[in-house]
Order: sequence, then C-alpha cells, then structure tokens
Amino acid sequence: MSGTDQNKPATAQLSVVVPTFKERGNVAELVRRLDAALAGIAWEAIFVDDNSPDGTAAAVKEIAAQDPRVRCLRRVGRRGLAGACIEGILSSAAPYVAVIDADLQHDEKVLPAMLARLTGGQADLVAATRYVAGGSAASFSEGRGAISRLATKMTHRMVGTPLSDPMSGFFMMRRDRFDEIAPRLSPAGFKILLDIAATAGPSLRIAEQAYSFGERHAGESKFNIQIGVEFLGLLLAKMTGDFLDPRFIFFAIVGSIGLVVHLAVLFGGLMVHENFRAAQIIATFAAMTSNFLLNNELTYRDRRLKGWSMLRGFVLFCLVCSVGVMANVDLASWLYVERSTWWLAGAVGAVMSVLWNYAMSTLFVWRAR
Repeated sequence: MSGTDQNKPATAQLSVVVPTFKERGNVAELVRRLDAALAGIAWEAIFVDDNSPDGTAAAVKEIAAQDPRVRCLRRVGRRGLAGACIEGILSSAAPYVAVIDADLQHDEKVLPAMLARLTGGQADLVAATRYVAGGSAASFSEGRGAISRLATKMTHRMVGTPLSDPMSGFFMMRRDRFDEIAPRLSPAGFKILLDIAATAGPSLRIAEQAYSFGERHAGESKFNIQIGVEFLGLLLAKMTGDFLDPRFIFFAIVGSIGLVVHLAVLFGGLMVHENFRAAQIIATFAAMTSNFLLNNELTYRDRRLKGWSMLRGFVLFCLVCSVGVMANVDLASWLYVERSTWWLAGAVGAVMSVLWNYAMSTLFVWRAR
C-alpha cells in the first residue's frame, strides 16, 4: 500500500465510514480489501472508534501514517454504533458515503456497484441486503436468522419501510440527503439504516444491493439482547413520529421491568414475614437497584458509569427516584380528592414519576460528558 500523492483523499468521491469497538485485529485487513475493491475510485476510510481498550484507534493511526486515505476519529466518553456513524458521515466532505462493519462480514466487493447506482441517479440510498435474489445469510445461526426475520416483519408492519433487511448496517447514500435528516436521527442504538429510512420517509429513493453475509474475521460479535431491545425502542419511536425519544422508551421499559421486580420481591417478602412495611422497603430498594443497573447497561449505555462514578450515580439515582415517588403520591392524592377516580389519579401520578425520574437521571446521573 502506498502513501503517495495519488492516494491522497483530498478529492475523495466516496467516504467509507467504519464504526469500531475492539476491532484491532480486523482494521488492516479491511483497508487491504477496500484498496482492492475500490480500485479506480477516489475513496477514503473514516474509522470511528469508541475508545476501544484493545488499541483499535492506535492500529488505525499506524495505517493512516502510511496511507493518507485512512483516518481515525476517536470518541472519548461517547458510545454507540448509530452515534459513531452519524459523526463519521458528518465529518466527510465526499458526495457519497458508505457505512460498513469492521468485522469483514460485509462484502466490500459490492461497493462499486452500489456507488454506480447512486452516481447514475437511480437512488438516494442503496441498502445492501441478504434477503433478495443473489444475497445470502448462510453464516447466520438458526436463532439469529429467526430474530432477523422477525425484526423484518415487525418493521414492515409497524413502520412500513421498503427495506427487505432493516437490520443491516451496510449501506451507501448521497451525503447531501444525509445532511438533510441528520438533526432528526437518534445517536442511541445500533440500527442507523432503519432510522434513516423511517425518518426520511417516502421522499428518500431506496434501492437494494444483494450480498452474501460472511464469517467474522477476528474479535467478538456485538449482537446481544440489548440490540434487540434498542431495535424495539427505535420502532416505537418511529411509530410515534419521533414524539417519544428512543432513550425515554428504553427508560420506560426498564421501569416496567422494575415494577415486576418490585412485586416479585414484595410477594417473596410477605411469604417469609408478614410485615408489609419492611417488605415494601426491601422491594422498593430492589426495584431501584434493578432499574439503575439496567438503565446503566441499556438506556445510557453510551454514557455508562463505572467504578466510583457508578456508586455515586446509584446514590443520586435513588435520591431522584425518592423525589419521584413523593411527587407521584402527592399528585395522585390531590387528583383523587378532586376527581375521585382512582385509576386516573394513579396513572397520572405514575406518568409524572416516570417523567421526573427520566429528566433528572438524564440531567444529573447520566449527564452527557
């Protein structure tokens, strides 16, 4: 690979954005493959690394020192694939941008065909898909394949996008169209393609490009239950026309789980001892602990607390929730006296408590750094 002037990306036609987290073993091979696949095309690769502990950013910078087409955007204090993609695309000046995973499971050899469809004016966005003629997801496990098919059906019914593979993270689009919708995209979550398609609506002309999903080259898969929950939250947000923020939906889901934990611990406590007050205190503490841990891992995973910051955050979270409980009780009691409708009073109090807890948690517990 040469670092001569002919490789200089000053007039890059295509920016390939690669979000990374613990992908040190893959970056050199990906650059090599991009170099082969994009021969004759002026391109650059923008690696957006979420401060990987394995030295991914350092590995990218070593390559960048020899090849000016490669650069690294290292994010500190921020996490999340969607946010990384947004920042990477916005840092590009090329007229066309692509997003591809660093694990080498996406087939970079289809990039020229995707670019040709954009430059030919056939589409504003080309989504690589495993689920049309010529595509394949044979490397998927049976369980992951079933989850992907279910997610596709849910997307079509709940949001109505034309994507055959909405879970895909492999696509290319015109950067000017991305710039138009960027302020309305959510930096939380993993499914940036679905967010783009649902946010832009029918005005975005979408084409699809078949490809075969390959095996991971090195490192570990990031696919887990958190991604599934975040995907569901994004769908619900798009169903409300972005009236509800995905992060708030995650917070509400965690709160619902906390209610189940509370009732389960309360029931167990009463089975052991009939002192309701003691059982209620223990159940409340258990629910707060559950909510804090789940919010730290899911709702605010891009601002995840660790070490002493986590302990401090837990104390703040308990204080915030305690105020929320008092606000819930006071408001519900006042409404019950005024209207005498128990379910309305209880519901309004609960909503008030959730809104308070979410706002204060975002501002003080998991504040943006």
